[in-house]
Amino acid sequence: QVQLVESGGNLVQPGGSLRLSCAASGSIFSIAVMGWYRQALGKQREWVATITSGGTTIYADSVKGRFTISRDNAKNMVYLQMNSLKPEDTAVYYCNGAPPLFQWGQGTQVTVSN
Repeated sequence: QVQLVESGGNLVQPGGSLRLSCAASGSIFSIAVMGWYRQALGKQREWVATITSGGTTIYADSVKGRFTISRDNAKNMVYLQMNSLKPEDTAVYYCNGAPPLFQWGQGTQVTVSN
C-alpha cells in the first residue's frame, strides 16, 4: 500500500507562487500514474493534474498554463508548481493515484488572499 504525505501549502497573495510536495512510500510508486486534487471549503474534491510514470502530463482547464506537475521516481516524490495563483485556487490539496487508488493523506492548505 502507498502512503502519501503532502506539504508546502501556505498563505500567498494573488499572483504569487507555491510549490507543493507529495512524499509517497511503497514500491509501486515508480510505475503509478499520480495526480493532484483539491477540495475547497464546501465543495467536492476535484482533479487538478496527472503525471504518468514516464512524465506525460494532463491538466484541468482551470489550472492549465499556471500549474506544473512533476515527479522524481528515485525519491518517490510528486510536485505541483503553482504560479499566478488566484483566490479561487484556495483549497486543501492532495496527491493520489490517478484515478485515486490509495488512502488519502492529510492534504496541505493553500490560501490565496490579500
